[in-house]
Amino acid sequence: MGLFNKSYIGIDLGTANTLVAVRGKGIIIREPSVVAINKNTNEVIAVGMEAKKMIGKTPGNIIAIRPLKEGVIADFHITQKMLKYFMGKAMQGFNLSKPRVLIGIPSDITEVERKAVIEAAQMSGAKDVGLIEEALATAIGAGLPVNEPTGSMVVDIGGGTTDIAVISLGGMVVSSSVRIGGDDFDEGIIHYIKTKHNLMIGEKTAETIKMSIAAVSDINKDIYIDIKGRDLVSGLPRTVRFDQAQVCEAIEPTVYSIVDRVKNVLEKTPPELLSDIMNGGIAITGGGAFLPGVDVLLSRETGVHCYVAEDPLDCVAKGTAMVLEQGYTNIIFSHS
Repeated sequence: MGLFNKSYIGIDLGTANTLVAVRGKGIIIREPSVVAINKNTNEVIAVGMEAKKMIGKTPGNIIAIRPLKEGVIADFHITQKMLKYFMGKAMQGFNLSKPRVLIGIPSDITEVERKAVIEAAQMSGAKDVGLIEEALATAIGAGLPVNEPTGSMVVDIGGGTTDIAVISLGGMVVSSSVRIGGDDFDEGIIHYIKTKHNLMIGEKTAETIKMSIAAVSDINKDIYIDIKGRDLVSGLPRTVRFDQAQVCEAIEPTVYSIVDRVKNVLEKTPPELLSDIMNGGIAITGGGAFLPGVDVLLSRETGVHCYVAEDPLDCVAKGTAMVLEQGYTNIIFSHS
């Protein structure tokens, strides 16, 4: 039996969403990284989309948990249950057993955090587990010429982390992983509305605002959304109008933290590779790539052409699948 006669699964284990790809089949699962459990029995009630619908709406004995925070495992046991569910769904759908699993991880996670990811996957039914830096996986998934002797640059804005890397000859020359992402946009919106309007809203409402009207360039005050929340003075429900300019102001500190990291990576890039990047541009991937105007803002701030990759949310998962397809020899699998 050759190496690639075995079952292979690639996973983008993200703070906001988990994507699963099966070698030769592409992405087959794309669901929120959320688990609903019964506190009394520790029983899993729902995983993924069904669990996300329960956030903020469950009775006291049921809690909806996002087990990953800032790109790493915050709750090991819940993460293991979530992985077991998604891997089981993938294996059942394609009649797989004891697969080799390749998981995308932030480049700066600690050895303890790496071991936690491997152990969670092994306990979920993986025969062997390999890890690949998300920045490298997303660059491969975005179709950048990572194996060529030329500089490619990617900015992957996820839910909990932003991974930035300059890649050449299959390796990362300069990289940075900052634990800032889409969740911080949501928190910025919650804080802004609380401070400016004395109104408390939940994370689901903040995400709705972000997805509906957020932008960082070509701001239009005539674009707005009416939001409902709890008045912090009276304690009663109240509705306020929130326009695009206010959303931009709310998320601006987070956006510019990412801009500063991108500039920092560019400053550390060797001149020869910098020339390649000037010619080829910077690819933006991850959920944050959907933020209208993010490519325009990054282009303006860095002086380098930036563009949103095709299917930016899928790039890490697509990259893991491509690595498994092409049999990259630099991926080391840990045996269970």
